[in-house]
Amino acid sequence: MARAKLPRSPSEGKAGPGDTPAGAAAPEEPHGLSPLLPARGGGSVGSDVGQRVQVEFYVNENTFKERLKLFFIKNQRSSLRIRLFNFSLKLLTCLLYIVRVLLDNPDQGIGCWGCTKYNYTFNGSSSEFHWAPILWVERKMALWVIQVIVATISFLETMLLIYLSYKGNIWEQIFHVSFVLEMINTLPFIITVFWPPLRNLFIPVFLNCWLAKHALENMINDFHRAILRTQSAMFNQVLILFCTLLCLVFTGTCGIQHLERAGGNLNLLTSFYFCIVTFSTVGFGDVTPKIWPSQLLVVILICVTLVVLPLQFEELVYLWMERQKSGGNYSRHRARTEKHVVLCVSSLKIDLLMDFLNEFYAHPRLQPCQQDYYVVILCPSEMDVQVRRVLQIPLWSQRVIYLQGSALKDQDLMRAKMDNGEACFILSSRNEVDRTAADHQTILRAWAVKDFAPNCPLYVQILKPENKFHVKFADHVVCEEECKYAMLALNCICPATSTLITLLVHTSRGQEGQESPEQWQRMYGRCSGNEVYHIRMGDSKFFREYEGKSFTYAAFHAHKKYGVCLIGLKREENKSILLNPGPRHILAASDTCFYINITKEENSAFIFKQEEKQKRRGLAGQALYEGPSRLPVHSIIASMGTVAMDLQNTDCRPSQGGSGGGGSKLTLPTENGSSSRRPSIAPVLELADSSALLPCDLLSDQSEDEVTPSDDEGLSVVEYVKGYPPNSPYIGSSPTLCHLLPVKAPFCCLRLDKGCKHNSYEDAKAYGFKNKLIIVSAETAGNGLYNFIVPLRAYYRSRRELNPIVLLLDNKPDHHFLEAICCFPMVYYMEGSVDNLDSLLQCGIIYADNLVVVDKESTMSAEEDYMADAKTIVNVQTMFRLFPSLSITTELTHPSNMRFMQFRAKDSYSLALSKLEKQERENGSNLAFMFRLPFAAGRVFSISMLDTLLYQSFVKDYMITITRLLLGLDTTPGSGYLCAMKITEDDLWIRTYGRLFQKLCSSSAEIPIGIYRTECHVFSSEPHDLRAQSQISVNMEDCEDTREAKGPWGTRAASGSGSTHGRHGGSADPVEHPLLRRKSLQWARKLSRKSNKQAGKAPMATDWITQQRLSLYRRSERQELSELVKNRMKHLGLPTTGYEDVANLTASDVMNRVNLGYLQDEMNDHHQNTLSYVLINPPPDTRLEPNDIVYLIRSDPLAHVTSSSQSRKSSCSNKLSSCNPETRDETQL
Repeated sequence: MARAKLPRSPSEGKAGPGDTPAGAAAPEEPHGLSPLLPARGGGSVGSDVGQRVQVEFYVNENTFKERLKLFFIKNQRSSLRIRLFNFSLKLLTCLLYIVRVLLDNPDQGIGCWGCTKYNYTFNGSSSEFHWAPILWVERKMALWVIQVIVATISFLETMLLIYLSYKGNIWEQIFHVSFVLEMINTLPFIITVFWPPLRNLFIPVFLNCWLAKHALENMINDFHRAILRTQSAMFNQVLILFCTLLCLVFTGTCGIQHLERAGGNLNLLTSFYFCIVTFSTVGFGDVTPKIWPSQLLVVILICVTLVVLPLQFEELVYLWMERQKSGGNYSRHRARTEKHVVLCVSSLKIDLLMDFLNEFYAHPRLQPCQQDYYVVILCPSEMDVQVRRVLQIPLWSQRVIYLQGSALKDQDLMRAKMDNGEACFILSSRNEVDRTAADHQTILRAWAVKDFAPNCPLYVQILKPENKFHVKFADHVVCEEECKYAMLALNCICPATSTLITLLVHTSRGQEGQESPEQWQRMYGRCSGNEVYHIRMGDSKFFREYEGKSFTYAAFHAHKKYGVCLIGLKREENKSILLNPGPRHILAASDTCFYINITKEENSAFIFKQEEKQKRRGLAGQALYEGPSRLPVHSIIASMGTVAMDLQNTDCRPSQGGSGGGGSKLTLPTENGSSSRRPSIAPVLELADSSALLPCDLLSDQSEDEVTPSDDEGLSVVEYVKGYPPNSPYIGSSPTLCHLLPVKAPFCCLRLDKGCKHNSYEDAKAYGFKNKLIIVSAETAGNGLYNFIVPLRAYYRSRRELNPIVLLLDNKPDHHFLEAICCFPMVYYMEGSVDNLDSLLQCGIIYADNLVVVDKESTMSAEEDYMADAKTIVNVQTMFRLFPSLSITTELTHPSNMRFMQFRAKDSYSLALSKLEKQERENGSNLAFMFRLPFAAGRVFSISMLDTLLYQSFVKDYMITITRLLLGLDTTPGSGYLCAMKITEDDLWIRTYGRLFQKLCSSSAEIPIGIYRTECHVFSSEPHDLRAQSQISVNMEDCEDTREAKGPWGTRAASGSGSTHGRHGGSADPVEHPLLRRKSLQWARKLSRKSNKQAGKAPMATDWITQQRLSLYRRSERQELSELVKNRMKHLGLPTTGYEDVANLTASDVMNRVNLGYLQDEMNDHHQNTLSYVLINPPPDTRLEPNDIVYLIRSDPLAHVTSSSQSRKSSCSNKLSSCNPETRDETQL
C-alpha cells in the first residue's frame, strides 16, 4: 500500500531502458567506477529493471590535495624518498655553514653587504664587547646563492607539508618547534634576495641539525614500513640518543665559536674541544668563554643536557631490560654465515634446557668448540632465574640465544631467522594438566613454522598418539605415550628394556664410573657408551670383507674381530631398515649397516697385536675361571674422539666336534662328553643352509601353540587366531600381527571384578590363569595404552608366554577404547586406584609378576618443583613392603626423583652412589643418574629420558625408526624384534659372551646385543665410602661354598616363579630355607675373616646381637604386614591361599627379587643386597653368569616363508625330532 503511493521521479520517467540517468557519469567507465545492478530508487520494482547506476568510489582521493597527500605522506615508498631528500637537504645546510665558517676571516673587517668593513678587537680586561662581530659575517656570493636556493626549497616543502597536514588548528602547527626552526633558517635567506644589505646577516643555520635528526627518525620509520619490517625499539632509542648527543655537541661548538668572535675568537676545533671537555664533566679550564653571551649559551646547553640525556638514558635502560627479557633478534648476517637451530617450547625449565644442550652439543660435529651451530630458543614466557644463570656461563652465552616470542607470529619467527635455520625442534609441555591442549599448541606451532619456513626440517614431539597424524608432514615425530607404553610393556618380558633404550639414545664416551673401585660400575659405565651408528658397507673396514656373506656370518665375525655388534641394515633400493634380516640375507656393498659400538668407525684406529695369540694360548684356562673382576681382554680404549681397538686373533676354524643343534640351542653337545675338552660350537655359515634352520611360518604351523589342558584344569581351551586388530583407537597406529580372539569379547566380560551372564568370575583366582598377571595402573584408558597391549600380544610371542593383562584404571574407560581391546585374549580392566589396597587385591596382585605404575596426568604439575612424584613414590614404597616379591616398574615425572625409589635413610651404599652421581655430574656426564640402582635395574623410568631420541635424530636420522622397531611399535616385513633369554646353570658350558654369540648365530640366527646381569652384594651397616664398600662386595662366583650350591639354586630359580616368560606361580618350598640360611652364614663368615681380622671378639659379639635384634624387629613388622593383607582379603571374600606370607620367603622368591633388581633383601640378617645392571654390547670374552638375561634381536618368523607347506613340515619334523616339546616355546634356548 505505502509502496504504491510513492511517486516516480521525473528523471526516472524520462529515462529509457538504455539511457544514462541524469547526474551520472559518462558512458565510459573510468578508473574507480563500478557498475551496480540495479540501483533501487523510490519507484516501483518493475521500473528499476534494466537500469544501471554507476557509483564512483574514493572520490575524495581524486582531488589535487589528496593526491599530494598520498604522494608526500600516505604512500610509504614516496614518503620515504621525500624524507630522505629532506634529511639530505638539512645535512647540506649544516655542511654549508661549516664551509662559511672556514672561509670567514674576521680580521679582514666586519660589516653588512656593500658597507664599509671595520675591525673590532676585544679587551680582555674589560667586560664590554662589540655586537657587530656577532651580527655580521662574511659570506661569499656563490655560497650565498647556494644557501638561498636550499632555503627556498626547504621553505616551500615545509609550507606544503603544513598545508597537507592541516587538521583545523593552524596555531598548533605554527608554534611547533620544527616549524619555528624552519622559519628561522629559511626566511632570512629569502629576505636577503629582496634586501641585499642583509646578505651578510648571521643566520643560525647550524640549528638545522635538529631538523635533520627529526627527519632521520621519520625516515627510519618509513623505511621499516616500506619493507614491512618492525624496527627494533632498542635500535631506535640508541639512534635517538646518539643523534641527540651529536646535535648538542654540534650546536654548542657552532654557537660558542660564533659568539666568541666578539671575545676570544675561537676556531671550530677549539670550540669542539671545549664542548667535549665540558659535557664529559672533566673541565680542564684551559679554554673558557670570554663574554657573557657565550657563557649564557654554555649554561643553557648544560641545563638542556641535564634534562634531555637522563630521559633518553632512562628510556634506553628500560628498553635494554625489556630486550634482555625478550632476547632481541638473531642477526641476519650471522644467520647467513653461521648455522643455527631453533628450539620452540611453551615454557623452558632448566632440566629441559640442559638435556637439550648437553645432548645436542655432545656430537663431535656440533660441539661448541667447533663454532658451527647456534641454538636459538623461542619461548613465549619470560626467562626464569635459573635459565638466565645458566645462559650466562661462557660455554653457553656465546652459543645460545634466548628470544621471548611466539612461534605463531611471523615477526618472532623472523627474529629467530627460522627460514635460515638448519632445524626446528618443537617440544610439548608435558607438565600441563591438559595434555591434549598442550598437543594442540604444538600442532599450531608446527603448522606456523611450516607455513613460514617450508624448507626448514621439523622435529616435533607430541604427547597423545591420536594427535600424531596432524604433524605427519614433519621430518621426525616422537610420540611420547606410544614409546612410553611400549617400553613399559617390554619391561615386563625383557627386564630393564627402558634402561637399555635410554642408554642407547644417550650420547656418551663410556667414561662414566671408570674411576670407581667397583668393578660393576666400571663395566656398566664402559658399556653404557655404546651407541647406534651407521656406515655404508663398501666404505667400512668393519664389514667390507663380508660382502657376499650372510648377515649372521658378518654379525658374528665383526663382533669377534672388532667388538662391534651389527644389528641391521638398509638396502640401497629400499628405504626400510631391517633389524636382523636373518641368515638368508646376503650383504651387498651398497647396503647401509647399522651397528652398536663405543664410537663410530671413522673415529677408530686399528692396532694389530702380534702377541695376542700367544697371550690367549697361555691364559686360556686361567681366563675362563677368573672372577668377574677380571678386565676384558677385548678392550676398547676411548679417548678424545678416537678409539683404539685391540684386534684379537680372528681365525675362524670349524669346530672339531659336531654341532650342538640337537635339543635346545644352548644344550651341551653330546659329542664332547669328555670333561677334558672344551665343548665345541658349530661355526656360523657364510651362506644360509635352509635345512639347518627352523621353519618360521607361525601362521601355518600351529602345533607349537596347541595347549593340552591338565587334568586339574576345568577351563576349556580357547583357540586363538593370528591377525591384525580390527579396530585401532587412533589414526596412524602401525598394524601389527597379533594373537586375537576368534570372536570379540563382550564388554561385560572385560570387567575383571564383576561377573556377567557369560561368566561368574569375580576375582583373578577364579579365572585360573596359568601365567602370572601383568597389572597396569593408569589414571585413564588413553589411546596410548593400546601400545602396551600390542607388544605383549604380538604374533611372535608363543601362546604359552602370553600373560594376562589387567588394567587398573582410576576412571572408567570409554566404549571406543573397549572396542579396540576386546579382540585381544586375556585383557581385562578394573576400576580402582593403586593407593587402595582393596583395589590391588581385587585385581589379583598376589598372582601378578609385574606391576606397572604409570604417571598420572593430574599429578604431573605441582606448586613446588619435583613434588609431582611424591604420591607415586610413597605408594610404590608401600606396595614394595606389602608385596616384596612383586616386580614394580614405576614411571616418574622427574628423573632426579629416582633416588627416592626404595629409599632407606641409613643405607650407606645408596649414600655412596649419591656421591658418585654428584661426581659424575661435575665431570660433565650426561648420564649422571645411571648408577642409581633402580634405574640400572630398570625399575624406574621417566619419559623425559627419551627427549634425547628427538635430539639425536638431528645427526642420526635413523634413530627414531630403529627405536620404534626395537619397541615393536613398527613392524617392517623382514625385520626382527627384541626378546630375551635366560642363562641357567646348564648353559654355563658356553662360558663367554663371544661363544654365546656364535652359538646363537649358528643355531637360531639370533643377534645378542647385551646382558642384564644381577649380582649379590653384602654390605656392612656402618657407613663407608665406595672403596670401603668395594672391599666387602661379594659375587656369587667368589665364594667356594656358593659355587658348590650354585647348581641346585640355579635349577630351582630357572623353573620357579622367577623365569622370564610365561611363568606360573610356584608354591613355597620350605626345603630351600636351610640352603639360604647356610649361604648367608657362609657369606657372613667370609666377611668376618676379611674385615674383622684386627677387631676383638667383643665387638663382633655386640654387632651380632644388634643384627639379631634388628632381624627380629623386621620379622615382626613383616608379620604385621602379612596379617594386614590377609585380613583385607578375608574382608573382600578373596581366598588367601594364593598369598605367600612375606615372613616366609623361599629361595625362589629371593632369586626372583634378584632378577627384578631390587636393592634390599630384608630377609637376610646380614644385609645381603642385590643389584642389577645392563651391559650393552659387552666384549666377546665377558664371562656368562648364572641368571644372566641376554637381549636378543630375533629374526622375523614370517620373513622367509617357503612356498611349499610340505617342505615346511618335513623340515620341521627333521629339526624338532630331538627337541623337548616343553622347551620348544621357551625363550631360554
